[in-house]
Amino acid sequence: MAEGVHTGFDEQQYPHINKGLDGIVAFSTTKSFIDGQIGELIYAGYNIDTLAGNATFEEVCFLLWNDRLPNKTELESLKASFIEQREIPQVVIDYLHNTSKDAEPMAVLQSAVSMLADFDPTKGKYDSELFMDQAIALTAKIPTIIATYDRIRKGLDIVKPLNDGSTAFNFLYMLNGEKPGEQAEKTMDLCLILHAEHGMNASTFTCRTIGATQSDMFSAVAGAIGALKGPLHGGANTAVMNMLLELEKQGDKADAEAFTKNKLANKEKIMGFGHSVYKTFDPRARHLQKMSQALSEETGHEELYRWSMDMLNTMKTEKNIDPNVDFFSASVYYSIGIQPDLYTCIFTMSRISGWTGHFMEQAANNKLIRPRALYVGEKNLDWTPIEER
Repeated sequence: MAEGVHTGFDEQQYPHINKGLDGIVAFSTTKSFIDGQIGELIYAGYNIDTLAGNATFEEVCFLLWNDRLPNKTELESLKASFIEQREIPQVVIDYLHNTSKDAEPMAVLQSAVSMLADFDPTKGKYDSELFMDQAIALTAKIPTIIATYDRIRKGLDIVKPLNDGSTAFNFLYMLNGEKPGEQAEKTMDLCLILHAEHGMNASTFTCRTIGATQSDMFSAVAGAIGALKGPLHGGANTAVMNMLLELEKQGDKADAEAFTKNKLANKEKIMGFGHSVYKTFDPRARHLQKMSQALSEETGHEELYRWSMDMLNTMKTEKNIDPNVDFFSASVYYSIGIQPDLYTCIFTMSRISGWTGHFMEQAANNKLIRPRALYVGEKNLDWTPIEER
């Protein structure tokens, strides 16, 4: 081997790889804390149970962006800003009209979000003084994009956003074309709170990585949407609902316990169970379980909750695995009239608050994220002329 030739990493010096960066601590954060052993989730100091029982999504947004709860004046100001920013540019609406009606909604949402940078007053400029305005605009416009595309693909008239009401209320109004009841609004709001933030997951890491290059917030969020789109991250609740709909097709013969055991016997993955962090019942799932039960009774979908519980008990008995946030969110969304292929978009509508909070946190103490890789390929191969290959 010639002297001075770079040969990659010394395998003796770097013998261990943490696959998927498992166990690697790359950042410090004030946004959330998870204790997987006891099933505890904290947003900026507040337990998720406290927030679920008291907060609104708008308050959670403020909390994740400012590390404190808003006073009354601050909260009213934020609500007014959200309302002001709900409209989306006509060019984005034209795109939603012209793209495929059979497209995956998350792919459409990702494209539409990336377009928003073109209409940002600063063209998505990377400037800490502008980040809050950009975060508000994204949080306000994403629900409008989702609802607008869903109505377009169904051949329905677009419903413009209201100039009042909560994020949850306005979204359901734009989606369904009628003002939701108090229980539906409360359910939607709680779902947004429960999905708002969750540590250094794949999409949040993606958002911070893009932000660390000093790219704009719109690009970072579009990248995060791409990460969330994957079934191993945000797409699991759609897969859960598809399983429940499989059972529904079986009619009176539906047996969720046998269905689950059969999938396990065939080495098929049961989506909505297990978590890379939680070693016990996901605290968010407990709130969603209660909602699922109440909504199933209210909407006449009792079988969805019954099958869900049969699957839960079977997984606990057979594999000693508890459900995660995706499992019961599937039946909750279905019970309030949201189509399964929109579930991950709803996740995005909530998680935008956490992503943008992390983006701002990264920018405040930025360092380019540049992990190293252990090269395990061959080195210094002889060149073979193309005629001899």
